[in-house]
Amino acid sequence: MKINWILLGLLSGPLSVSVGLAAEKPSQGIRKIKDVVIYSDARFHCAFPSVEQRPDGELLVAFRRAPERRLLGEKRTFHTDANSQLVLVRSADEGETWTNAPQLLYAHAFGGSQDPGLLQLRNGTLLCSSYGWAWLRPEGVAQLKPPVIKAHLDGFTFLGGYLLRSADGGRTWQGPIYPPHVLPETGLDPYGVPLPAFNRGAMIEGKSGRIFWVVAAHESIAPRKVSTQLLASDDKGLTWTHLGVVARDEKASFTETSIYETPRGELVAFMRTENLDDAACLTRSTDGGRTFQPWRSMGFQGHPLQAMRLPDNRVLLVYGYRHKPFGIRARVLNPECTDFTAAPEVVLRDDGGSVDLGYPWATMIAKDRALVVYYFNRADGPRTIEGTVVQLE
Repeated sequence: MKINWILLGLLSGPLSVSVGLAAEKPSQGIRKIKDVVIYSDARFHCAFPSVEQRPDGELLVAFRRAPERRLLGEKRTFHTDANSQLVLVRSADEGETWTNAPQLLYAHAFGGSQDPGLLQLRNGTLLCSSYGWAWLRPEGVAQLKPPVIKAHLDGFTFLGGYLLRSADGGRTWQGPIYPPHVLPETGLDPYGVPLPAFNRGAMIEGKSGRIFWVVAAHESIAPRKVSTQLLASDDKGLTWTHLGVVARDEKASFTETSIYETPRGELVAFMRTENLDDAACLTRSTDGGRTFQPWRSMGFQGHPLQAMRLPDNRVLLVYGYRHKPFGIRARVLNPECTDFTAAPEVVLRDDGGSVDLGYPWATMIAKDRALVVYYFNRADGPRTIEGTVVQLE
């Protein structure tokens, strides 16, 4: 076995890399300052980060970490892994340095966990959404009854979603909290129980204190057909109510979705799509999530997306780009997110080594600077958690 990865040894620890200043384009809304490596270890496949800034300025980055199977002689490393865990690193200096050893956030009792999505509430409570896959031996797989959802990798079956809560800045976590089964979801877990709601994407705490979370639902498993549905919590994430459909289509599917509340109080859902040539789409609710307008393509490719309010109420929208040149992109939208067709696209990274990268998430780190975190690779080598610092303009 030959592993010929760029910087294999160098990337086995936290470091920062400055790449110089991008050309100034005031109309773009942001200017790239530098890229940083937040966490890397060639023994692990690290992916799907989210980030929050604590009230005292400390930064938290949660991500999924699993063994890099190619180092163990296997041909590929997959996103489903029985040893996939949720971990957390911290920075007390605006992202310049990070804790060396990740803190274990959560290890699922029945399988691997994916895609931790952080949300910090106004009272300081942290929520983290995730979902899991269980690995079964062949005799167990043979006993599964439809419509159990299986992964592309033999032996894995879907467990559905769950949430965790922390009242002490992420040092300890309570849970799992299982959200309700959403009626359009047809899938069952390996025990034959209807799946709890799940999705990867940013939740939002609205001005009223209500928390909104867009989840996915397999309306059909074969052929695959997925819609998005809206859940709401009025007790800080302990219990959830299904409000209704966000987006559904006869041909297209909508999956990993982040939701955003505008100053006017409208809810905007930014959705990853399937069977739409990787088009980024959105839909909008003007009545608190009871109904949503017909979905629209935003006119560009990329996924998944996450939106963050800037100090002047503009919106930083970030997304992965899994077409050559592979990387990370962004746009700055107006406060109501209505100018998505006109907002210039800003290329934050275009040096990725393969399609297995992206999933960006942004937070403010100073009054005029933001950090965009994501997972990345060079020359299809180790997957690392990295970031780009941008200057607001």
